[in-house]
Amino acid sequence: MLLIVVWQAACSLNIWPEYLFPGPIAVLNSLIGSLRNGTLLVSLYTSLRRIVIGFGISLAGGVITGLLVGRSALLHDTIGSIMLGLQTLPSICWLPLALLWFGLSERAILFVIIMGAFVAVAVSTEAGVRQIPPLYLQAARNMGARGYRLYRDVIIPAALPGMITGMKLGWSFAWRSLMAGELLYVNLGLGHLLMMGRELSDMAQVVMVMLLLIIIGLISDKLIFARLESFVYERWGLKKSVR
Repeated sequence: MLLIVVWQAACSLNIWPEYLFPGPIAVLNSLIGSLRNGTLLVSLYTSLRRIVIGFGISLAGGVITGLLVGRSALLHDTIGSIMLGLQTLPSICWLPLALLWFGLSERAILFVIIMGAFVAVAVSTEAGVRQIPPLYLQAARNMGARGYRLYRDVIIPAALPGMITGMKLGWSFAWRSLMAGELLYVNLGLGHLLMMGRELSDMAQVVMVMLLLIIIGLISDKLIFARLESFVYERWGLKKSVR
């Protein structure tokens, strides 16, 4: 609420014209107008569908890859090094390849999302696996844990904190990749609304979409990642250390 008051006060000073720095009332009117004509709901549904599918694929692939690379010295020295290099590559760099391989299609934007989130999930999962104390693994082997049971009962539970960090990073990178793709060529989605607001010099719409993305990020963190973190730390007796 304080931020809204400060925002409105800054707009009232008329330092910038309203079409360059819209106030909260103008942004609210843009939100109401987009809801009434249905463009916001359609764009929101389209973007959420893309992000869920793309992030789901990158999450499954990244976790599996991270678990395998974290347990193999050969994979760590080969695939692990490649993933570290790819981590510095902005996800928008995959867009030209996506357009060449898949054309102007949903598969192209999904590819950009997957490549944007996959590496973050895989690298964090690998780090979580490699930080497991060797004593845990040795004790599990002495008790007869091998193969699938070793992963299920020891490796995955012990690497969960790192995996959750990778999920959060992957989620944020997936949104960045989605917005980059939608801003450039997709004709539906929140990125498209953002681009149309820019082209029409409708800064109220631009700010409205930006605030909506922030709200989505906060809601997803509170409802999914924060609860998952709380469960993991409470399960392992670390609840007080994360407060």
